[in-house]
Amino acid sequence: MSIFYIVIGILIFGLLVAVHELGHFAAAKACGVKVNEFAVGMGPAIVKKQKGETLYSLRCIPFGGYCAMEGEDEDTGDSRAFTNQKAWKRFIILAAGSAMNFLMGYVIVLILFSGAGGFRAPVIADFMDGCPYESAVGLQQGDRFLRIDGKRVWQYYDVGDMLNAGGEKHDIVVRRDGKRVKLDDYYMVPVEYEGQTQKMYGFYFGIDEPTAFNKLRYAGSTTMEFVRMVWDALRQLVGGKVSVNDLSGPVGIVDMMAETGEQAESVSAGLYDIFYLGAFIAVNLAVMNMLPIPALDGGRIFFLLVTAIIEGITRKKLDPKYEGYVHAAGMILLLGLMAYVLFHDIFRIVTKT
Repeated sequence: MSIFYIVIGILIFGLLVAVHELGHFAAAKACGVKVNEFAVGMGPAIVKKQKGETLYSLRCIPFGGYCAMEGEDEDTGDSRAFTNQKAWKRFIILAAGSAMNFLMGYVIVLILFSGAGGFRAPVIADFMDGCPYESAVGLQQGDRFLRIDGKRVWQYYDVGDMLNAGGEKHDIVVRRDGKRVKLDDYYMVPVEYEGQTQKMYGFYFGIDEPTAFNKLRYAGSTTMEFVRMVWDALRQLVGGKVSVNDLSGPVGIVDMMAETGEQAESVSAGLYDIFYLGAFIAVNLAVMNMLPIPALDGGRIFFLLVTAIIEGITRKKLDPKYEGYVHAAGMILLLGLMAYVLFHDIFRIVTKT
């Protein structure tokens, strides 16, 4: 496996984590919270520099990082401690990490799309000869698919995927001449067409010009498609369709990036594919960190809301140490899962070589 692509993968993953912690750090500073240390990486420090009240450090293990705020899980008596801030400030600080990951994913996609010559659009440009769905009361040329069976159409390929997954009748929403048109219980199945080797729905998708607006729009659509892919994967995990063995940690992700680069036809194509995958991972991190699981940002936000409700009813401030115990227990479980995934990733890499 190319060392070049491994290094690129490590740098991208490390950057994703650093950007996440930078979000917490910037929000904490903006809200007046005391930050004791901002670290990129984990383990022993390679470089440390004290600037004002904050210690900045670069650590030897390129996976991870942290923004250590005063009084995260206990009342230290400092008025600038995290636990002494208003609920809305704590919410902003906790959500800022995922927000930065999501923004980074969007920016990466936008940069990759900056040189695009056009975008395949979920718009009907034309119909195949004999298509049964072109009619005055059905689909028409120029229709842009907006929703199918209640799901948002982000990309042109969503149309086929959603129609194939939803049976024979569909609730379809299109934009036609600037207006939303609904086709309820619209019968639609793939049919045979002359010269085609498989059944098809029978329409051709159009192309949107690579204007600045369309680049921004399709970068956003792609990023939102990533969000849906993450949620679909989570549903499959909860539903038992995929197992814990299918999860990947930092080692597995870097290995996946390296393989993606090596399978490309050229170095430039390999870098494009790696950064595209990096954008997906950035969005993945954003979504996963907002899950209401102890020790994750989403778990802290969940407890923040619960605590605010309890304190609003009882008019008494809860001791943050009890929440700290819950997050500590959650962290132990997460570290155990991460250790299992790490060894499984290493075993998978060793056995395939």
